[in-house]
Amino acid sequence: QVNSKQREPQCKEKHAVLLSPVGKLEISGCETGLHEIKLPKMSRLPSGAESSAACEVCEGAEEMTEPLKQCTAWLRAYFCEPARMASLPVPAFHHPLLQQDSFTRQVLWTLLRDVKFGEAVSYKQLADLAGNSRAARAVGGAMRSNPIPILIPCHRVICSSGQTGNYGGGNLMKEWLLSHEKRQKEKLAY
Repeated sequence: QVNSKQREPQCKEKHAVLLSPVGKLEISGCETGLHEIKLPKMSRLPSGAESSAACEVCEGAEEMTEPLKQCTAWLRAYFCEPARMASLPVPAFHHPLLQQDSFTRQVLWTLLRDVKFGEAVSYKQLADLAGNSRAARAVGGAMRSNPIPILIPCHRVICSSGQTGNYGGGNLMKEWLLSHEKRQKEKLAY
């Protein structure tokens, strides 16, 4: 029996590093799509100058595939010009977790599609949106395994109590992302 790994041609993974207000984001992907965004661990919140840092690719720019270019453009808009995000394409994803049919995939796609910039949703509400109201714990598992944080906005999923809950990039990062979105959304409203 041939497993699917052998049938599928090996994708040539490329890497880029984007310098962002929250530190260096490591992005990987191939011609087919985005594989992963790795978040830095924040030990403190960025101050004024750092938080307005330009989003520049500092490594791997010469080798970027189309999905990586789309991802860096999207992240640049997310941090620096949120009004532009709606007009940018979301890059294709090529991570096994987002290919297979599973509740995790359903949850991540639902989150990407339905929970907009500056909004937050509870684990239970997201379970409802994804079609299984009793699966709040499974939603937590899906958030933990999200390979493409920020773009698939697992930071927007909070506890029913209003507490932020845990986050792969650390709670400081989650708090920063939520307050960044809140500030930017208020600016856009004027």
